[in-house]
Order: sequence, then C-alpha cells, then structure tokens
Amino acid sequence: MSVLSSARQPDPDDGRVAPIARSAASAASDVPASAATDTSAPAKRNRKRLILMGGGILAVAVGSGAFWLHGGRYVSTDNAYVRAAKLMVSTDVSGIVSDVDVTQGQHVKRGDILFRLRPDQFRISVDMARAQLAQVKLTLGAAVQDYQRLQSDIEGQKAQVALAQSNFDRSSVLVRNNDTTRASFDLTRFSLTAAQKGLESLEQQARVALVRLGGRLDLPVEEHPQFMQAQAQLDEVQRQLDHTVVRAPFTGTVTAVDSLQPGTFLVSQTASLTTVGAIGLVSDEDVWVDANIKETDLTYTKVGDSVAVTVDAYPGLAWQGHVGTINPATGGEFSILPAQNASGNWVKVVQRVPVRISIDRQPGGPVLRAGMSVNVDIDTGHQRQLSDLWKPQPPAPSTQGQADGNHRS
Repeated sequence: MSVLSSARQPDPDDGRVAPIARSAASAASDVPASAATDTSAPAKRNRKRLILMGGGILAVAVGSGAFWLHGGRYVSTDNAYVRAAKLMVSTDVSGIVSDVDVTQGQHVKRGDILFRLRPDQFRISVDMARAQLAQVKLTLGAAVQDYQRLQSDIEGQKAQVALAQSNFDRSSVLVRNNDTTRASFDLTRFSLTAAQKGLESLEQQARVALVRLGGRLDLPVEEHPQFMQAQAQLDEVQRQLDHTVVRAPFTGTVTAVDSLQPGTFLVSQTASLTTVGAIGLVSDEDVWVDANIKETDLTYTKVGDSVAVTVDAYPGLAWQGHVGTINPATGGEFSILPAQNASGNWVKVVQRVPVRISIDRQPGGPVLRAGMSVNVDIDTGHQRQLSDLWKPQPPAPSTQGQADGNHRS
C-alpha cells in the first residue's frame, strides 16, 4: 500500500507533473463561469422576444386606434358619374323639315336656330284666323247697330200703343152710349192688345241683343267673348307658326344631327321619343355628379359637405365641389321592377342612395362630358371619439329642407 501510494503521489519537484496539475485546477475553476453564461443567455433572449412581441402588439393596437379615431370622416365611392342637362329637342307641331341649321358637335347658345319646318300651311291658318277675327269685329259692330235700331222700333211701337189706347178709350165711351157698333169697339180693343204685344216683343228682342253684346252697350270689343275666342284661335295658329322654327332652349353642344334630314315628315306626338324627329342637345353649363352612396356611409353626410372629385379621363386632376342634394329615396324605389322583399327567399343587400354633387368649375378647365366615371371623396367633418365604441354620436341635423327652400326661393 505504501508503494502504491507513493507511486500515485505526484512529485512536486517533477517538472512534467506540475503543468498537468495546474491545467486541471484551471479547468476546475472555469466550469462554474461557463455554466453561468449558458443559463443567462436564454433568459435575455426570452426577455427580448417578449419585448418585441409586446411592442409589436402595442404598436398595432396604437396604430389601429389612431386609424380608427382619424377614420370615418371621409366617404368615398367610385360608383359616380358625370351628369348634364340633356334632351332631344323637337317641336309640338307636325310638318316637313325644310332646313337643318346645325352640324354634329356644334356649340350653340340659347335661342340659336336648330332646324325649321315648312311654314306654308301654318301661314294659311294664320291668315284665316285673322280674317275670322276681323269678321267678329264686324259682327259685333252690326250687333250694336241692331240694338240701336230695336230701341228706335220700341219708341215707334210705344206711339202705336198710345194711339191704340186712345182709340180704345173713345170706343168705350161711344159703346156705353150706344153711339157705335159692338164690332167697332172690338176692333179698337184688339188693336190695343196687338200693339202692346208688339211692344213687349221688341223690348224682349232688345234685351236679347244687349245680352249678346255682353250686357253693356259700351263694352270694348276686345273684352267681348266672341272677340276673345277669335283672338285665342289667332294666337294658337301664330304659336304653331312660330314653333316651325326650333331653337336651342339652353347653351350646349348638339348631337344626333344626322338622323334629322330635310324632307323628313316630323310627327309631333312621337318626335321626342325617337332620334328621327329631334336633335340632341347636351348642356355645357349645367353639369353635376351623381354619386350612389351606400346607406351605411350616409350617417354623417349632409348637404353642403365639401367633396373632392377626380375623373378617370383626367388622371392627376381634381375638382372641388359640395353636396347639393341627397335623394329622399334609394335608387331601387324608382326601379321599374322593385325588389319584392316580402318573398321567402330574401337576402339583405346594402342599398345605395343617389347624392347630387355640385362641381365648382373653373373657366378654361377640361371638358366634363356626361357619363364619365369619377371618384368622389366627401368630407363629412365627423371626428370619432373613444366614447363612440359604446355610445355612437348622433348624426348632425340635416339641412336638406333648408337647401330645398333656398333652391325654391
């Protein structure tokens, strides 16, 4: 045992054994430090991971909250189109087209001539109406003279009645004294009755003549019913003659001109229903935008809100406007075949309400043509608050009625 022990004990003086002992001692001292480093690194990574995850969630929450608070102010849609006053210009009289005074795409002002009808038959009607009016004047003048003649006849008949009355009175005295025959007395009596009846007849004729004169002998001819009727007939045929010249009702650009050619017989009852008897006219001044807004986006939209309008045909350009009117009914209410919501297979669909937007146009700007597609952004001015999460703010009072009243005034 002593030999083995002495063999395993290293000699301090042995130069080969001393380094090995020192390295072992150094390794033994380094083991606790590396173990501590290995346990602290995962803890730091976990803390960084938690900070990054929490920070990301917090950033998303803050960004979402800020976006929600600043959202809800603007209402946007691309279901919007440029509209303009337009119509098929025709006339309410039938006739043959003689001249077309405009060309396709020509700009016209209000009152400019578009086309004409042959006026011959209408001029003849005007001449006949004027002759009829003159005949009425002559008839009324003759009626006045006839009334005056009746008055003279009445005065003469009154003299006849007075004479017959005198003869009757003398015959009455003579017959009582038996100085005349009964036949002579009867003759005077019947003569008096006939004269009185003649006077009554003349007076009745005079009353009828006065009624035909309007009850007044001094009534102006222009106020007499017969004259007014003849004057109305003249005015009507003169109106028809004037309407043989068709003029532009407002300033704009004409279209569909080639479909109306000289020699075409224009039927007034159907002229405006087809392009054969009319010329299209689109206004250059009365232009607006019709936007079909979802009903869920109209909560805070009101008349007068400012609007930014961009047109697909003019990228990079924008127009300013404002909400003019908000339709009192959805577009489906005016449909020819409205939705039958009482049926069994009902599906709720978000409705759209037409909103008219007035555009603030600048002179010399790009041309806005009817039917162009546009995008609108309505600034409602509404600011969301955190309290809206559990108690939404009521919408602002509508100024629709006030706007309508101002428009009517």
